[in-house]
Amino acid sequence: MDIKDLMKNIKTMTSDQIENKLNQMVHSNYHFSNLDEKNKEIALDLIADYKKDIKSGIAITAHKIQRDIYPLYEKRLSLGLTQKDIDDIKNILNAFKA
Repeated sequence: MDIKDLMKNIKTMTSDQIENKLNQMVHSNYHFSNLDEKNKEIALDLIADYKKDIKSGIAITAHKIQRDIYPLYEKRLSLGLTQKDIDDIKNILNAFKA
């Protein structure tokens, strides 16, 4: 199931079903396995915000993803993020784009 299917069926799904599908999407994304634990936490924090929006039926846009990635890029040195890490996080977030 991709995000488009999830958004189509979201009104008929329980909160737990939505949560499970979103978690499956994250963990099945091969970019997620490339991140270390600290960087996975950064990605999961962003995804938590997206889950709230998706559960409410609000689509995730490219603009929102870019707006969320930009601060990571600005703080990449203090967060210990490489450009590859930022690209992987962006690719994970793009899976939620409707």
